[in-house]
Amino acid sequence: MSGYINKSARDDWKTPRWLYEQLNAEFEFDFDPCPPNPQFDGLAVSWGARNFVNPPYGRPISDWLKKALHERQIGNLSVFLIPSRTDTGWWHDYVMPHEVRFLRGRLKFDDGANPAPFASAVVVIRP
Repeated sequence: MSGYINKSARDDWKTPRWLYEQLNAEFEFDFDPCPPNPQFDGLAVSWGARNFVNPPYGRPISDWLKKALHERQIGNLSVFLIPSRTDTGWWHDYVMPHEVRFLRGRLKFDDGANPAPFASAVVVIRP
C-alpha cells in the first residue's frame, strides 16, 4: 500500500462559514491572504494586523507558516485553519511552538454534505 492515508484529492478547501464567523468574532480579522482568487499571491504581499489564513493544503503549507512567522516579527497575528498533520516536519517546526486548537470531528468544507477526509486544527500565531 502506498500513499498517505489522510491525503486528499484537493488542496483548496473553503472555510465553513460558522467556523470563520466564530473565529472572526474572537479575533476581528482585517485581512485574508488566501482569497478564492487564483491571480492573487498572498505570499508576495504584506499582511494585515489580524489575518485569517486557510492556505492551500499540501506541501505549500510550510511556506504560508513561514510567512506568518515573518508577519509575527512585525507585530501581526495570524490564525490558520489547516489539516492536523502532527507527523510532519512542518507541524513540528512551525506549529508546535504556537497555540493549537484541535477541532472535534471532521469539518464539512464548501458547505458539503460529507466531511473532509482529514482532521483539522486552528493555529494561532501571536505577535
